[in-house]
Amino acid sequence: MMNDATLSWGGDLVTGPAGDIALASGSGLGQQRVLRRLLTNSNDYVWHPDYGAGLGQFVGTTINERQIVGTIKSQIFEEAAIARQPDPAVVAEAFPNGSVYVAISYVDATNGATQSLTFTVDS
Repeated sequence: MMNDATLSWGGDLVTGPAGDIALASGSGLGQQRVLRRLLTNSNDYVWHPDYGAGLGQFVGTTINERQIVGTIKSQIFEEAAIARQPDPAVVAEAFPNGSVYVAISYVDATNGATQSLTFTVDS
């Protein structure tokens, strides 16, 4: 797996120790790619219309948590960092204010370590 620039969702590029652009690698790169995929709307990439789960579409709607979990699982298996076995554990919880909390636990396919990724999607 190649390195990417370190870029947290909604954040800015991070500088490395030499003042250059910091690179994400290993498990951090896998988490960064999973988060980007889940928060990107489908059809946002012209050349990859099936890329992205578009979790933001669920904010402020009548939430079907099983649908969110299914959407997440269908997308994360497209990332090389996600091991197929054991099956990732995904929890989605809707809050009265319309936000959605997501917790994902998966095994990193490159090093076999269990990874946890939690975030909230809101307007």
